[in-house]
Amino acid sequence: MSAKVICVTNQKGGVGKTTTAVNLAYYLAKDKFKTLLIDFDPQGNATSGLGIEKNQGDLGLTMTDVLLNLAKLNMVIRSTQYKNFDIAPTTPELANAEVEITTQNKKFTRLRDAVRTVEANYDYIIIDLPPSLSLLTVNGMIASNYLLLPVQTEFYALEGVAQLLESMKLVMKQANPHLQLLGVLATMYDKRTSLSTQVYNEIKKYFKKLTFKTTIPRNVRVAEAPSHGVPVGAYDRFSKGAKAYKEFTKEVEERTK
Repeated sequence: MSAKVICVTNQKGGVGKTTTAVNLAYYLAKDKFKTLLIDFDPQGNATSGLGIEKNQGDLGLTMTDVLLNLAKLNMVIRSTQYKNFDIAPTTPELANAEVEITTQNKKFTRLRDAVRTVEANYDYIIIDLPPSLSLLTVNGMIASNYLLLPVQTEFYALEGVAQLLESMKLVMKQANPHLQLLGVLATMYDKRTSLSTQVYNEIKKYFKKLTFKTTIPRNVRVAEAPSHGVPVGAYDRFSKGAKAYKEFTKEVEERTK
């Protein structure tokens, strides 16, 4: 059996995309699924969010080397301090590599080809993509079975979502007919404000059953955890944010059965 590959993306930044990727991978691993998190965002926040210093010269091989065909994916993967949880780290150099391959052959399928070499070793592969519709994002969509869309419950939340879904349709038509929308996750939800509720209802109206029942609350612990280099479940497992990500992971497991 090969892994279920899920890319996490939204072309809008600051929606909890990386936080979702890191915590989903963490809780899948906690549930005894062998999990790989691929940091494919040049910002490298998933890398630093797991306590790996992304700017140090001795980081070794990274996703930049994979994208440039200088290294195989298994040479980049390292284990984290958590059981069943591996990471393929990245550095900001990935942005330069993206520019470098624009004129090269097979520029859209590099990640898919790399993922295929390791997918038999994992139950889940989570790919954290950049907050833009870039060559890296298209690579991520082509490499995946599922697309997970975090949307923050704030004004302008659905702006750009239509464009992302258009890109997804194009990828399905031309390169990956098996890609499907796993679901939409409402993040930074504050039930005390009518705006949050209003936006959440709008998301449910638009995406219907694809909207996850679990919402991720605005939570100080969720915001603090990455600066300590750990997922929120390891930072404060009793926090509202940790409990929400745990519940959300159960929903993902259910939907990908």
